[in-house]
Amino acid sequence: MTDEEIERLEAPSWSRTEAAGRVSRTQTPLAYRKNPSFCAVGQSVGLHHQTVQRCVERALGYGPLAAIEDRPRPGKEPVITPEAEAWLVSLACDKAKEHGYPHELWTTRLLARHVREHGPTAGHECLAQLVQGTVYKILSQEDIKPHKVRYYLERRDAGFEQKMAEVLCVYRQVHVLKKAAAKSRKAVKRVAIVSYDEKPGIQAIATTAPDLPPKPGVHAKRHGTLSLLAGIDLLTGKAHAMVKDGHRSREFIEFLKHLEAAYPAGKAITLILDNNSAHISSETRAWLDARPPGRFQLTFTPRHGSWLNLIEGFFSKFAPLGLAPHPDHLKTRAQRAHYGRHRRRQSPSRHPHLVI
Repeated sequence: MTDEEIERLEAPSWSRTEAAGRVSRTQTPLAYRKNPSFCAVGQSVGLHHQTVQRCVERALGYGPLAAIEDRPRPGKEPVITPEAEAWLVSLACDKAKEHGYPHELWTTRLLARHVREHGPTAGHECLAQLVQGTVYKILSQEDIKPHKVRYYLERRDAGFEQKMAEVLCVYRQVHVLKKAAAKSRKAVKRVAIVSYDEKPGIQAIATTAPDLPPKPGVHAKRHGTLSLLAGIDLLTGKAHAMVKDGHRSREFIEFLKHLEAAYPAGKAITLILDNNSAHISSETRAWLDARPPGRFQLTFTPRHGSWLNLIEGFFSKFAPLGLAPHPDHLKTRAQRAHYGRHRRRQSPSRHPHLVI
């Protein structure tokens, strides 16, 4: 044996955590090297001399390092065939209700019962006595968990890339206009770019006692909901906000009238918004057609692409800061309007998250 082999054999021979059989197989060739006698080695190691002989013969035939490992055994022939396992896995990928069960998802117990009942008729007799634990082992090998469902959002808008590019072009226009505004104010006065969206379902919750905080169902009384219609001028950082009972076409048109009154008649107004039904209704289109040409230009975000609209960042900041419960609509409206005025007073340079 070489010095390297001796060193690697001595390491596990004195280990306290190695298996006893592995330790004895490492001690045997080391002891036989010092005293080549099967009986003497067996007495020193605590093994029968025939066991020592077999260990030495394995070391001579396969090498001393290979002799300390267990040789592979044939084992028991698998009862469940690969075809039956594949059928079971394919069955687990289906929904339970597709096979006549009221369950939405499979459980291993239900799947095992179904396989025992229908496996033999499908040509897999080996599945007639299948138990729940075996189902779990087979599915774990394929990393399949039928009781868990992972959802994903599919891009259903065929023009997603084109619409996204249009929105990004508007943001690029904001960047160019802001650079031009540093040299001349005339470039900014010709156009206004507003990021717009609605936040519906804002609850007006009242407290039942002045010293108890409102909680859903506990010490709280509901007074309906309100909708916040808001837009941010990306060039100036000015916030336009309205609080209404809903967010239908008539409320959206009221917001457009508010924007029309807020900007001079010769300024073009570009809106970035989603394709809500109120934004593309016949009532909204009729009102826009009655405006002067080029007054309003709507740029729609793609479906499932609301994250492209910068107003979403305003709403995420608004929710924890400007939504405290009030007992009636009037106080709720007043609070929303007060927060909107507060945001309008902020300088865009101090709040870069409002502008590009």
